[in-house]
Amino acid sequence: MDSALALHSHSAFGKTFNGLNFSDWCEQIKFHLGVLDLDVALYTERLTAITKTSSAEKRSYFKHWDRSNRLSLMFMRMNIPGNIKSSLPKTESTKELLKLVEERSQTTDKSLAGTLMGILTTMKFDGSRTMHEHVIEMTNIAARLKTLGIEVDENFLV
Repeated sequence: MDSALALHSHSAFGKTFNGLNFSDWCEQIKFHLGVLDLDVALYTERLTAITKTSSAEKRSYFKHWDRSNRLSLMFMRMNIPGNIKSSLPKTESTKELLKLVEERSQTTDKSLAGTLMGILTTMKFDGSRTMHEHVIEMTNIAARLKTLGIEVDENFLV
């Protein structure tokens, strides 16, 4: 019961994935799962099926891994909004879900990069605000593009 309460309280403080914050979301997920000792399924492979001849150590590890995977999946899904969650394929692996969310994030990043490039290339100074504000906005867009892996030459901003 204590671990269920801890999982619930940690989920309240976690970041919700929004399609644009994968690295922050992933860092928070890994931190919370680590604190709760539920990160085994993220970093180790599942054992093959347990048989009657399996050692007590292997049985214990399998049980711990299975619990870690099951609760980690629940925790991760609790921090993904329904509209994104419903577009992800069903999986029973924590590693696989993390990979799917990352792929989803990369698709969103490409879309955002295209949008930002469109805004930057069509921006014109129209006199409705100061030149300083216009340059700051262009610089901010260039900085956001840089975080997405697109370098904008300084000469382009002039």
